[in-house]
Amino acid sequence: MTLSGAALGSDGTIGILGGGQLGRMLALAAARLGLKCHVYSPDPQSPAFDVVRRATHGDYRDESALDSFAGDVDVVTYEFENVPAETARFLAARRPVLPDPAVLATTQDRLLEKNFIAGLQIATAPYRRIDGPADLAPALEAIGRPGVLKTRRFGYDGKGQVLIRNGDDPEAAWNAVGGAASILEAFVPFEREISVVAARGRDGRIACFDVTENEHRDHILKVARVPAEVPPAVAAEAQRIAERIAGAFDYVGVLAVEMFVVRNGTGHDVLVNEIAPRVHNSGHWTIDGASVSQFEQHVRAIAGWPLATPVRRGRVEMINLIGAEVEEYRQWLEVPGAAVHLYGKGGIRPGRKMGHVTRVTPE
Repeated sequence: MTLSGAALGSDGTIGILGGGQLGRMLALAAARLGLKCHVYSPDPQSPAFDVVRRATHGDYRDESALDSFAGDVDVVTYEFENVPAETARFLAARRPVLPDPAVLATTQDRLLEKNFIAGLQIATAPYRRIDGPADLAPALEAIGRPGVLKTRRFGYDGKGQVLIRNGDDPEAAWNAVGGAASILEAFVPFEREISVVAARGRDGRIACFDVTENEHRDHILKVARVPAEVPPAVAAEAQRIAERIAGAFDYVGVLAVEMFVVRNGTGHDVLVNEIAPRVHNSGHWTIDGASVSQFEQHVRAIAGWPLATPVRRGRVEMINLIGAEVEEYRQWLEVPGAAVHLYGKGGIRPGRKMGHVTRVTPE
């Protein structure tokens, strides 16, 4: 086993918490570098199980299973941010867990995350803490309508949030999010949605991928395009923000920062929407469209290996195959230059990401 803090050898084993498509793609990237992976997931049908040396089907609170898992790996990472923070802390007492569990705890809570960003003097939409329905009226008075009520925890792809417009009943919105502790954010009349995927190594070096422009449908990412159609100053500011966040977290691994580009007179402002402390859907284009993928960068970072310098291979478009759209994969196989990625998920459901297609056009 590798000693804590030392770089992994070429025969090292990475433990991955979570067995979805992100874990699957992490494991494939690790295999390319000769590293082995052990995936731990409570879902017996995890698609990542199909591509790894060893898999454990276990509950995130099963300390016996977690202890055995820790004994088989050299370093632990996670593929999504809703792994219980206590699970990460339990494992961190036995093996290095990267990114640090403290980052996980912050980004799992929208209020803590917003406070962290604001503490760095980075702009976000105005927001207020909402602990009960009585907090909504004064918060709406301060922020204005429309406002977006979001649960503090377990929200993604539009889940756990509701828009409060003029004339809407705030208490109905509170009931719609299940009466859970929330935040109220001002609605942002954005011009574009963008993201920056950045990697930070153990040595503190940061490497950003090109800024990505994201198109959502029904709150789910549908198309990501690179480079984003934003002025160079906006792209530079977006990357600077991602670098500052990664440095402030003392982050190790890949993270994504989702942002809004807002028109401000003749210029633009960049507002941070969310931080994802992991590889990210908007970075899937890097598998085929860059000299190194976000997944390999993450593996390099947590293994203590040098980061690569990403070089984009042209103009890139990544299209998610959502729900029944995956049944069109044969059509994409006949499109010249299209790269098809299927995630091996068993059940097709509306809103479920089943695969993606990447198209690269030389510039």
